[in-house]
Amino acid sequence: MDFLLFRDGGPPILSMIMLLPLIGAFCLFFVKTEEHQKYLTLGVSILTAVCSLPLYFLFDSNTHKYQFAEHHSWIPSLSVHYTLGIDGISLLLVLMTTFLMPLCVLCSWRYITNRVRTFLFLLLLIETSMLGVFMALDFIFFYIVWEATLIPMFLLIGIWGGDRKIYASIKFFLYTLAGSVLMLVAIIVLYFNTSPHTFSIPLLMGQAYSFSFQLWVFLAFFLAFAIKVPMFPFHTWLPAAHVQAPTAGSVILASVLLKMGTYGFLRFCLPITPDATLAFTPYILWLSIAGILYGGLTALAQNDMKKLIAYSSVGHMGFVTLGIFVLNPMGMEGAILQMINHGITTGALFLCVGMIYERTHTRELALNAGIGKHMPVYVTFLTFFSLSSLAFPGTNSFIGEFMILAGAFTDTKLIAACAIPGAVLAAAYMLRMLQKVIWGGTENPVHNTLSDLNVREIITLTPLLFLVFWIGFGPRPFLNIMHVSVAHLLEQVLGTQMGTSSLTAHVLLP
Repeated sequence: MDFLLFRDGGPPILSMIMLLPLIGAFCLFFVKTEEHQKYLTLGVSILTAVCSLPLYFLFDSNTHKYQFAEHHSWIPSLSVHYTLGIDGISLLLVLMTTFLMPLCVLCSWRYITNRVRTFLFLLLLIETSMLGVFMALDFIFFYIVWEATLIPMFLLIGIWGGDRKIYASIKFFLYTLAGSVLMLVAIIVLYFNTSPHTFSIPLLMGQAYSFSFQLWVFLAFFLAFAIKVPMFPFHTWLPAAHVQAPTAGSVILASVLLKMGTYGFLRFCLPITPDATLAFTPYILWLSIAGILYGGLTALAQNDMKKLIAYSSVGHMGFVTLGIFVLNPMGMEGAILQMINHGITTGALFLCVGMIYERTHTRELALNAGIGKHMPVYVTFLTFFSLSSLAFPGTNSFIGEFMILAGAFTDTKLIAACAIPGAVLAAAYMLRMLQKVIWGGTENPVHNTLSDLNVREIITLTPLLFLVFWIGFGPRPFLNIMHVSVAHLLEQVLGTQMGTSSLTAHVLLP
């Protein structure tokens, strides 16, 4: 199969990375003490991260083909195959997933005290599912691992969540399931309208479909992925899920699960339905602007730190979808980089909120005001991550946001100008939070008993802070990985037959 780049004689490294957490999850049932279960889970997650590092060093960034590929027949009668592979777009997402999971285990070390084995089992199970999403090159296998992320997160929220955990978990489940059903319909329709019938994702990218057919398939995919991102106005499940989820659940949700939606846009909507993409691009760009402004304004009104960061994610992911659908290299590379940046920065902010919640048992800004002089190490980390969230120069988010806006100004100046207030709002709500947490409020006697970050917590946050400045000052290694894959993706979209859809897009775009 020409779309696969095999490494002759090499081990099935993608299967090893994907299945290692699953093997570790079942090994937990043979470990009796909770402490040993934690160490096993931490060891498995670290080993998975270490095993994923060769993907970066052995990756050939000069080709758009899928690398480290594995292809085995699974259900021959339906042309279903176990096919894995990664390109420059999915590689960074795989690495981010494996990198964040050990931190999720560390942040739960003292936070989770009941049903520890089950909690750790779900963490490893969801890691396997998320890795499968970014590696899958067969639609049926992709759909299975996509759905497999739903149950562990539903249980993480429903069992270890806050006071309204049942409401939040059911809302998350129903929203995501509704989108998944639409995606399944699109997959089946593609299968029956392709000759020969196939579920192979790369082969489906090379097919020519009628414009009307593309419109319906695009809409089904778009709704599934827009709910997952979540884009405005499909975002209402996100704040509830974030606020009620345990800290590790919030980190996984913000850092990885939301990226599955934007990854779906890049992997399916753009290359499989290019003409429909061009037709709907103007509307999606305006929805992105609505999300940026709505997320920023709503975050500015929040007094719950977790809810503030949750609404900030709506705005930040609006920038990502804006970068994807401006359909030029600068914007799209900025969007992919911003997916990674958001995973790093927002994941770190949720970790910070979880650490203070363990001490004060509240996330209210007013009750956590003025802890700066009692926890100087904590507020130092919080300050840097907050500056990254508002895209301060020298941090990772500045690079991604700058590239997105530069790409938007290249082709859509009016839309780019409308996104600028979103950047101002980000500074407003993050600096407001910082001011209250560090200096605000009256002296609270409870704060005198607060202890600063311990060694475990510092170890948890330090790698994320390192990445904030590494990407902020030296993003080239990350951009080089994706450059050829992004160029090929844009060629698939813009190099197709230009029909009524493309004319409509050019008329509607400023």
